Amino acid sequence: MKFNTSYIIAALAAIFIVIWFVINSVTGESEAMVPQPIETTETAPLITVVVESRQAEVHANSYVLFGRTEANREVAVKAKTAGLVVSTPIAEGSRVSRGTVLCRQDVDARQANVDQARSMLKTKEFDLKSTQTLVDKGYKSPISLSNAQAAVDGAQASVTQAEIELNNVNMRAPFSGIFDMQMAEIGDYLAPGQACGLLVELSPLLVSVELTETQIGAVKIGQSANVKLATGEQVTGKVRFIESRANAATRTFRTQIELPNPKLALRGGVTATVSVKAGTALAQHIPSKILTLADNGSVGVRYLDANNIVRFANVTTIDEDATGVWVTGLPDDTRVIVEGQDFVIEGTEVDPRVMDNAPK
Repeated sequence: MKFNTSYIIAALAAIFIVIWFVINSVTGESEAMVPQPIETTETAPLITVVVESRQAEVHANSYVLFGRTEANREVAVKAKTAGLVVSTPIAEGSRVSRGTVLCRQDVDARQANVDQARSMLKTKEFDLKSTQTLVDKGYKSPISLSNAQAAVDGAQASVTQAEIELNNVNMRAPFSGIFDMQMAEIGDYLAPGQACGLLVELSPLLVSVELTETQIGAVKIGQSANVKLATGEQVTGKVRFIESRANAATRTFRTQIELPNPKLALRGGVTATVSVKAGTALAQHIPSKILTLADNGSVGVRYLDANNIVRFANVTTIDEDATGVWVTGLPDDTRVIVEGQDFVIEGTEVDPRVMDNAPK
């Protein structure tokens, strides 16, 4: 019996397919019987931070301003007449009283002009007496007496003018102060208006600061201000002047604080930190070290909400002392992060630990 080749091939293919299905079925069941490991997820531990409780208190609001000291008055003492400088009797840095001669010019012919004017005055006074006698005897009319009196008055004016010109060689201090800088030396020729030296008045001393548009309404002329100088001195002064209009470029108001300086121990041009009281506000006292910057550059504090989630609050410093700063902007009753604030970000849940010596 002869079989067709195509039938044989088809039968072999069918047998191969059946065997392949059987093998795969057995393999799949074996794999299904092997127990698979159970996947487990581990929760990362929470970051630990140290917190302190803070409650808002009524505290005096203070504006902290920065400026510098300056003289109450500063004047360049100038020549009133022309001439050579022949004397500079006052040393730089000396305290002088009003009227002290700071520089003296050569007298030249000024004394001779005074002597001549005085001689002329004597002559005119003698003429007046003679005229008076003649008028009394009727030898001259009364109008002659008037002319003689006018001549005397003119001569007296000439004497006064010559004496003033003579005195102008002395350049005197217009007020009491410190002869801060000598600008002319002996032998220098000074024309009218040229400076002999610089005189400054440091009592009282002034501190110049700038108030912003939001601060100007809370500061009044006459109120006290505490001033700390870069040289270490701390002085209490008062607001003497507030500019009536703002600087167009900075939108701030120039303000002057007057400081007592009777012994002239305080100097001009020194950096000053001014604290001015401006009402009261609800604030919390925190360590200054926990102040941090947000991504946008604003200053604030990281604190925890009721669910131990990190939050950030922009704060404003209204006062400071040796142990920290008083700030506004935090919730009235909150927990501030005092350690670990640099390792957490807003929105993170943390494990808070209360500091043992935290203030109550």
